[in-house]
Amino acid sequence: MMPDQSPITNRSSLPARLVVMISGSGTNLQALIDAVSNGRLPAHIVGVISNRKEAYGLVRAERAGIPTRYFPLKRYTAAGKSREAYDADLAEIVAAFQPDLIVLAGWMHVLSPAFLAQFPRRVINLHPALPGQFAGTHAIERAFVAFQQGHITHSGCMVHLAIPEVDAGEVIALRQVPLYPDDTLETFAARMHAAEHELIVEAVGLALQAVRRG
Repeated sequence: MMPDQSPITNRSSLPARLVVMISGSGTNLQALIDAVSNGRLPAHIVGVISNRKEAYGLVRAERAGIPTRYFPLKRYTAAGKSREAYDADLAEIVAAFQPDLIVLAGWMHVLSPAFLAQFPRRVINLHPALPGQFAGTHAIERAFVAFQQGHITHSGCMVHLAIPEVDAGEVIALRQVPLYPDDTLETFAARMHAAEHELIVEAVGLALQAVRRG
């Protein structure tokens, strides 16, 4: 049985509870930690989950006093267990935090319905591309190459509802990011990451408003 998931309406007077899921350095997690700390985001980050043990985001969370869990897929694949079995157990771990919203901030697994069905319209994902462009991995690098080849004039980032189809859910917020003739991949990536750090805070706020409206 899943842990109790009280509707957010029962806690509407309390700060929202966020679980952030990461796989890497956690710079977007840090943007959320900072926004919570300075009062821009009326929420608490109650847990951080990583599928990679060496993810620096776990260090960021621990320094901020946020509980963490490391939950790798490899032990499931090594045992011949399905991806759905992993996702179902992951959902139980996340549900134990009683989250109002789950934020995928660099989580590098596509979640199946075994996870997403437990949190309808409460899982959002940050992706460094605009809707319909560069779904999946290495989106920043692919956009930079497309610009060099004259296929695009700008790129951007978005936060969307997570669905089983990769980077294709309903868009909550987006931001265009320019590309310039003298850009290197590094300068473009830095501009994209700066936009992501602002966008994720904005989008979490919007998503929480939608969840509270029910």
